[in-house]
Amino acid sequence: MAGLYLHIPFCKQACHYCDFHFSTSLGLKSRLVEAIVRELELRRSYLGSDTVLETIYFGGGTPSLLTAEELNQIFTAIHRHFPVAPDAEITLEANPDDLSAAKLQELAAAGVNRLSIGLQSFYEPHLRMMNRAHTAEESTTAVHLAQDAGFENISIDLIYGVPAPGHHIWEADLANAFALGVPHVSAYALTIEPGTAFGHRLQKGTFKAAPDEFVATQFEMLLAAMRAHGYVQYEISNFCRPGRESRHNGNYWRGVPYLGLGPSAHSYDGQNRQFTLPNNPQYVAAVLERGEVPVTMDILTATDRANEYLLTTLRTARGCDLAHLRTHLGFDVQAAHAPYLAELQANGWARIQNEVLTLTDAGKLLADHITLELFQTGPQI
Repeated sequence: MAGLYLHIPFCKQACHYCDFHFSTSLGLKSRLVEAIVRELELRRSYLGSDTVLETIYFGGGTPSLLTAEELNQIFTAIHRHFPVAPDAEITLEANPDDLSAAKLQELAAAGVNRLSIGLQSFYEPHLRMMNRAHTAEESTTAVHLAQDAGFENISIDLIYGVPAPGHHIWEADLANAFALGVPHVSAYALTIEPGTAFGHRLQKGTFKAAPDEFVATQFEMLLAAMRAHGYVQYEISNFCRPGRESRHNGNYWRGVPYLGLGPSAHSYDGQNRQFTLPNNPQYVAAVLERGEVPVTMDILTATDRANEYLLTTLRTARGCDLAHLRTHLGFDVQAAHAPYLAELQANGWARIQNEVLTLTDAGKLLADHITLELFQTGPQI
C-alpha cells in the first residue's frame, strides 16, 4: 500500500500567513493539470509496479479551484496507471467559498470521499486579518452544504494564537467548530514565516505576534475542549472522533511510501526523498515539452532516517518505539540520552512505557525543542 499526493498550486488570493508554493494567477491551470497527468505516466514505476494506492490527497494551494473536467482528467489518469484500493481514502482540500451544492456534487461524482475544509476561524475580523477569501458565514454554510451532499468524512482547519485582547474569540471558534459535528479537526498555531505578508509586516514593526504564553494557553484550551467533546489527539495538531484519523497523514508519520505530483511536491520511496521544482512555468515546460520531471533527490543517511522516525512518531499518540529505533534504525536513544530522558520524565514532559516514548500535554508544548535535543548527530551503531 502507498499514497498519492497531488499539489494544486493555485489560490484566489494569498493568505498572509502562508508560505506554501502557490500562484494567484490561474492562467496556467489547465496546462498544469495536463502536466500532472503526464507526470503520472512518467513516474508510475516510482512506487513499484504492484503498488496499490490506499490514499489519494489533493493539497495546495486550493484544489477546490479545479473544474469537474480537470478533476476527472486527473482521476482517469490515476486509474489508468495505478490500482486503487476499493476503500481508498480520497481527500480534497477546499476553501468554504468554493463549496456550492453543485460543486460538492461534482466532487462526489469524481470520487472524492473526504473533504478538508480550511475554515481557520469563525470570527470575521480574524479572517480579514489573515486575508482569507471567505466570510465567517461561509465557514458554517460550507460544512452544512457538504453534509447535506452526503459527505460525512469531513475535516476542518482552525488557527489559534491569532493576536487578540483575550481568549474569548478562540473559545467561540472552538464552540462553533464542535457545533458542526465533524469527525476531524486540525488546529495549528499561527506561525509567522519569512517571506509571507505577516513576516514582512513583523520585520517592519507593523504586526506583532501573540506572546508565547498566549499561544500556549490557547493550545491548552484546545486540548481540554477536544477531550471534553470526545475527540482523540492522535497527532499534535490533529484531533478526531475515535477511529476517524486521516489515513493519508497517518501514513506520512508511519513512513509509508508515497508519490507526490506537481510543483513543490515531495515523494518518499521508503529510503530516499525527492522534491519537485517549486516553479509552475518551469515545471510545465519540463514535463510537457521535454518529458522530464524536474526533481531533486535527497539521499537519506541512516542518521537522517533515524531522526525522521523520531521526529514524526513523537508527534503522535502512538509515540516513538525506542526498540524499533534501536533495532531497525541503529539509534539507541536511551543509551545516548539517558540523563535527558530522565529529566523529561521528572518534569512531567514525557513518559516511557514498554520502550515507547510519548510526550505528555505539557511536553507537546515543547515538542520541537525536545525532538532537537534527542536527535542523533552522527553514526552511532
